[in-house]
Amino acid sequence: MKKILILILFAVAAIHSSQACTNFIVGKKASADGSVFISYSADSYGMSGFVAHFPAAVHPEGTMREIYNWDSGEYLGVIPEARRTYNVLGNINEHQVAIAETTFGGREELVDTTGILDYGSLIYIALQRSKSAREAIQVITSLVEEYGYYSSGESFSIADKNEAWIFEIVGKGGKEKGAVWVAIRIPDDCISAHANQARIRKFNMKDKENVLYSKDVIKFARKMGYFNGKDEDFDFAAAYCPADFGGLRYCDARVWSFFNMFGSEDMNKYLAWASGDATAEPMPLYMKPKAPISLKDMQMGMRDHYEGTPFDVTTDLGAGPFNMPYRLSPLSFEVDGKEYFNERPISTFQTAFTFVAQLRSFMPDAVGGVMWFGTDDANMVVFTPVYCCATEVPECYKECNADPLQFSWNSSFWVFNWVANMVYPKYSMVIDYVRETQFTLEDEIYENSLAVEKEALAVYATSPKFAVKMLTDYTCASAELALSEWKELGERMIVKYNDFAVKQTDGKKFLRGKTGNGTRLTRPGYPEEYRRAIVEQTGDKYLMPKAK
Repeated sequence: MKKILILILFAVAAIHSSQACTNFIVGKKASADGSVFISYSADSYGMSGFVAHFPAAVHPEGTMREIYNWDSGEYLGVIPEARRTYNVLGNINEHQVAIAETTFGGREELVDTTGILDYGSLIYIALQRSKSAREAIQVITSLVEEYGYYSSGESFSIADKNEAWIFEIVGKGGKEKGAVWVAIRIPDDCISAHANQARIRKFNMKDKENVLYSKDVIKFARKMGYFNGKDEDFDFAAAYCPADFGGLRYCDARVWSFFNMFGSEDMNKYLAWASGDATAEPMPLYMKPKAPISLKDMQMGMRDHYEGTPFDVTTDLGAGPFNMPYRLSPLSFEVDGKEYFNERPISTFQTAFTFVAQLRSFMPDAVGGVMWFGTDDANMVVFTPVYCCATEVPECYKECNADPLQFSWNSSFWVFNWVANMVYPKYSMVIDYVRETQFTLEDEIYENSLAVEKEALAVYATSPKFAVKMLTDYTCASAELALSEWKELGERMIVKYNDFAVKQTDGKKFLRGKTGNGTRLTRPGYPEEYRRAIVEQTGDKYLMPKAK
């Protein structure tokens, strides 16, 4: 298992970019059903998606844990293992603690290559050792203080069934051991987000209940020459990750889009900031939603491409003839000595996996904690439940099937990518057909989950092991159902839209004529707007001559 993991990590080394991931956060009084939500898209070219599993364990005294850099697979050192560790599946543990991240990088001189603990290792160690979000923060900060922090600047979403936090940390460049950090609890009735740009600015140092920070977070900034004002004016992001065009347009614009979809404030006043103007008014760390946010809202929010906003990527030449809502990498390009940029929306096709963690205080942990998971871009996945108590990982989500250099029909990642790569070049032609299967399947899986949860709750008090088995079985069954249905969808699509012609269907069944052949197919050609663009560019080159 470790060998496979290291192989995968080496494959993604040096491509985990600073414009990589997106997180949403919703407090329990801001959600439609009292859940705490956090979401995550792990966006990195060359990386494949799977659910890592660390079963609960009791370790012998003196056991040491080897640490490997999550991005590169490089061996970093060892730390003592905890005596007891908890069950972890992906980014959620058996106590309904969930952790997600985005990399903001920050000042390059603060990366500490002498540290032992990188951000990825800290996520899984904290999940294995924590029963609450606050405890996870304590685990991370105490470990980096003792063993050093290896990675560049990170923003974490750390949540449990009662509360959610943004926690931002950056190293000290090997000049001193440890790291500087700030953690702020998101109010229960608010929403927040981060996307590869530091988001914590000024913070109330007197609010010990909702604000945590390293004792030298301001002192170290003064020492390094990043800040020289009064303590009450200290701005964490300005000191450790000064905003520039890329940090705003590529990154904070995604936060702007989330707030624009669900927030209660008029986001036009923050449009200049999101557009890349670092002198404009920055967005708040959190705000109240305009309406309670549901699980489906979270999932659809993760599928956003700035549609209907000034950043919409579906309406110009870059979208191609079929309005593909993506832009090819890299994020910037040069023409005639001038540099241009591409938009970077929330939903992006280089995603390895995505999830929405749902954490519910009104249920036992085994039932209440669920990671709605999908491999590939959120726009192209079917979210299926991974219950935090599960003792097995679905076969299609297993690490052994997630080789980024070997296609496998047993891998959810590869099957969903196979379908997605058929969709991209024909996007507007085929997306509604995909949506029909996608949404129907998600609704079916969700409705079935409610029934399974009801049964699990009925038996949990008297037979918790049986309840866990029910939820484990449903975790595996729903993922395998999605895989099977998506294979079938891909097979239908390659027939239905072969060579950009469209065959007629009645539901899933292809229509045949009297002779057994297909009925008359349609050839829609290019959309009207694209045909006009061709004529505008080519003039009369393709003008049909009039018959004589």
